[in-house]
Amino acid sequence: MTTYVVLLRGINVGGKNKVPMAPLRALLEELGYSNVSTYIASGNVILSSDRAPAEIKRRIEEALPTAFRLDTHLVAVLVLTRDQLRAVVANKPDGFGEHADTYHSDAIFLMDINGITAMKAFDPRAGVDEVWPGDGVVYSQRLSAERTRSRLSKVMGSPAYKSMTIRNWATTLALLELADAVPG
Repeated sequence: MTTYVVLLRGINVGGKNKVPMAPLRALLEELGYSNVSTYIASGNVILSSDRAPAEIKRRIEEALPTAFRLDTHLVAVLVLTRDQLRAVVANKPDGFGEHADTYHSDAIFLMDINGITAMKAFDPRAGVDEVWPGDGVVYSQRLSAERTRSRLSKVMGSPAYKSMTIRNWATTLALLELADAVPG
C-alpha cells in the first residue's frame, strides 16, 4: 500500500461546490481506499491504495460529481505520493515559510502544467511578492503587511490557474505530518 495526499481543486471555495468531509471520506472508502482522513474542509485527503496515481485521480474525478452537486469544470484532483510531498517540503527555497509573522507563504501545486508554463502566469510585484519554481510546484510568498498589493490574484484570473491548486504552507506541512503518521 502506498500513502497518497490527494488535493481536490475547486471544492468548498466561496460557498461553491460544497463537499462535506464525512461524506467525502465515506465515498473514498466505498471506492476501496483505506486509511482515509481529511484535513480542514478545503479538499485535503490522505489515503492508502495499491492503485496508481492516475487511476486514483480518474476514479475520484468520476465519483465526485455523482455523489455531490458540483460545477465540474472547476473541480480537479491531484494525487501526490508521500515522497512527492516530502520533496516539495525538502526542496523549498531557503527561508521559505519560516517567517509566518512577516510573510504569507503558499505552495501552488501544478496539475497538467509544467513549471515553465506556470511561471509565465506570475508577475510578482517588487517588494511584495516572490515566486520560485519547483518540481510540480511554485512557491509563492508575499509580504503580509502589503498583501493587498500582491499580484497573486492576477494568477487566479489567468487561464493557467485552472491547472493549479493552492495550499498555504502551514497546511502543506500539516498534510505531510498526517501522511507520515500513516503506517507503511
